[in-house]
Amino acid sequence: MKARVTVTLKNGVLDPQGKAIEGALKSLGVEGIANVRQGKVFDIEVDTPDKAQAEASLKAACEKLLANTVIENYRVEIA
Repeated sequence: MKARVTVTLKNGVLDPQGKAIEGALKSLGVEGIANVRQGKVFDIEVDTPDKAQAEASLKAACEKLLANTVIENYRVEIA
């Protein structure tokens, strides 16, 4: 079973990397860019046919390693 985990910073958390990306895009002449926020995407294959079990395992992985839940949110999508 394939899954995607998306990790993003919570609202209100400063994102210096996003600001740097925003500045770089503007310096490259890309117009209309504002308020860039960066995140992480994990494409994961889960070895179980049970969707609920896969989701529970992925949420546990996020809580333990993939996301810093103090400053980050995560979303699990199973295909």
